[in-house]
Amino acid sequence: MNFVFISPYFPNNFYNFCVELKNAGVNVLGIGDMAYSEMRSELRDSLTEYYRVDNMEDYSQLLKACGYFTHKYGKIDRIESNNEHWLEKDARLRTDFNVQGLKIDEIEAMKYKSKMKEVFNQAGLNTARGRVVNSLQEAEEFIAEVDYPVVVKPDSGVGASETFKINNHDELLNFFNNKLDLDYIMEEYIEGKIHTFDGLTDQNGEIVFSSSMVYKGGIMETVNEGLDMYYYIPRELPEDIVEAGMKTAQAFKIKERFFHFEYFKLADGKIVALEVNMRPPGGLTLDMFNYANDINIYKAYAELVVQGSFNEDISRKYNCFYIGRKNFINYKHSLEDILNNYGDYIVLHEPISPILAPAIGDYGIILRTKDLEQGKKVVKYAVDKY
Repeated sequence: MNFVFISPYFPNNFYNFCVELKNAGVNVLGIGDMAYSEMRSELRDSLTEYYRVDNMEDYSQLLKACGYFTHKYGKIDRIESNNEHWLEKDARLRTDFNVQGLKIDEIEAMKYKSKMKEVFNQAGLNTARGRVVNSLQEAEEFIAEVDYPVVVKPDSGVGASETFKINNHDELLNFFNNKLDLDYIMEEYIEGKIHTFDGLTDQNGEIVFSSSMVYKGGIMETVNEGLDMYYYIPRELPEDIVEAGMKTAQAFKIKERFFHFEYFKLADGKIVALEVNMRPPGGLTLDMFNYANDINIYKAYAELVVQGSFNEDISRKYNCFYIGRKNFINYKHSLEDILNNYGDYIVLHEPISPILAPAIGDYGIILRTKDLEQGKKVVKYAVDKY
């Protein structure tokens, strides 16, 4: 099997996919713009060959790379990055080389938030009222319907980049005076706790692994206000979130893919679908799957691709927490304090890539506990400020 992995060095933990694919007997062929010598040795050792391009945004260079691999190794069986940023280019390459997986004509509803709403609604899920606004007049007409505050974000975008809460007309004018030349969707502001439904489907679209996360607050606020953040995977998944997630996976017809769905849970228990991402959840969450269940999700993915089956036992042994601390925040307790007092619970701690830091912190800490309240106690200690 020939598996072309796009940008296998980012995020940092994705090298594990290549390692396990090789262990499963796959010919792993990498494409990226990082110098081969700069990649970690484990990644280099797992790649049969690496094709370096000058510009990952230049599709013709990716096309040429896949053409070279096809000529040298034969038909390509999979093309994947597991990265939202490359979703469209992955799909174009699969289409051009007739490779199994999402094709370019299938990703519109997965890429545009306005199209996501249509699929959510067809699946019987609640969504925030919203519309694409191309002018101040259109925005004012929408706000007349829903009132302030509203949220604006790129209709096609990744994460919380260029996402803003607008509270009044002055802020609305400021947004239109400074916005990028993009299509933005405007939505009514929803006050609720963010929950996710995350997992992996097999080649038939069956969910073979699932998980869920609860966030301290919104990623938008974390980025725009420079906040630290934490989230956790509970041992017991909320039934209403699982139900919404199952409907979502079925509606979007996801096959042999990781997914990351986001929902608001309101004070009255109502679930409001927010958006879908056809990739694993970001940061170190894949590692959290492993720590929460004592599994190897990278190995499980490789075996799923090769054998068509998921072979790990999902035990949900632990609640698993992620804490993202910001360098400029004056915390009461140092990392050394945290390790000295709660080191038995901490399974990983490391600096975060600068490109991810605005959303998930400059320094990440993962801990796991059998008791949910004990984990929350450690989190409170780690984010306590003067």
